[in-house]
Amino acid sequence: MNSITKLFKDFIFHCQFEKNLSSKTIRAYQGDIEQFTNYLNSAGIKQDNVLMIDKSILRNYLQSISAFKPKTVKRKIATLKALFNFLEYEDIILINPFRKMRICIKEPLILPKSMSIEEVKQILEKLYADEILLSNKMKSFKYAALIRDIAIVEILFGTGIRVSELCNLKAVDFDLNNGHIIVNGKGSKERIIQICNEESLSITRKYFKRFEKQIIERGYFFINRLNKPISEQSVRFMVKRYSKLAGIEKAITPHTFRHTFATLLLEENVDIKYIQHLLGHSSIVTTQIYTHVNRKKQEQILSQFHPRNSFHVEGVNA
Repeated sequence: MNSITKLFKDFIFHCQFEKNLSSKTIRAYQGDIEQFTNYLNSAGIKQDNVLMIDKSILRNYLQSISAFKPKTVKRKIATLKALFNFLEYEDIILINPFRKMRICIKEPLILPKSMSIEEVKQILEKLYADEILLSNKMKSFKYAALIRDIAIVEILFGTGIRVSELCNLKAVDFDLNNGHIIVNGKGSKERIIQICNEESLSITRKYFKRFEKQIIERGYFFINRLNKPISEQSVRFMVKRYSKLAGIEKAITPHTFRHTFATLLLEENVDIKYIQHLLGHSSIVTTQIYTHVNRKKQEQILSQFHPRNSFHVEGVNA
């Protein structure tokens, strides 16, 4: 009989090369399975018998990870469910221990943090002001990198793209004549989004023209000084730096632009189904978090501007 460790490695191989899951998902699966393996070792489960893993062992394991954040626990459960579904499909186990297990993990509602349109404008104005200051050094990499950074911020805000999706964009994904971008999102789902602002499109074309040779050679659209794909960490650092330079005190991340994109569209009464497609959400339930943000905005507007709050009825105590 194959060892538990060997079977778990087979599952990772299946996810990586047969299901073609993203490297980020594979790393998460590996970490979750390694943690589960360590638990099995500590519980004295023999490594040569996967059939010993039953509902009681799973319940005890779930109890052991209950201190983690609900979102993390849900992901770890999803990993194990995928693992045991694989083992069942391969006829390695006859009874899937997750069958008929009712697991309910409640996540607290955490509303996404977004920016005001004025704050977005502040960041872009700072970036474009620096471009003017460096325009006498157009041949320098510093100027070229600034053009790239402006294009990145314009696309983050203009399309609501995830930072991971942005860093994986290829040259072939762009149609700069029409402003179309093909985005490969989570689960290898493809969607087409539009750069619909002429200033945004202009700076993106300007960046491409400056780096065209390197972009075509490397294949990736956004590259660094070493002509390698720009990293998510570099984008986060750049966004944080320019938001501070623009005088914005609160923490701004690339994902803040995504939240802002969705929130502002919803405030303009754009149908939530369109927003779901633009964001690349597989389920509209994920997109509906922004309706809570919109309600909060509505409450704020009513509290501030409703005419009933402009007068007080004499003799009424509230």
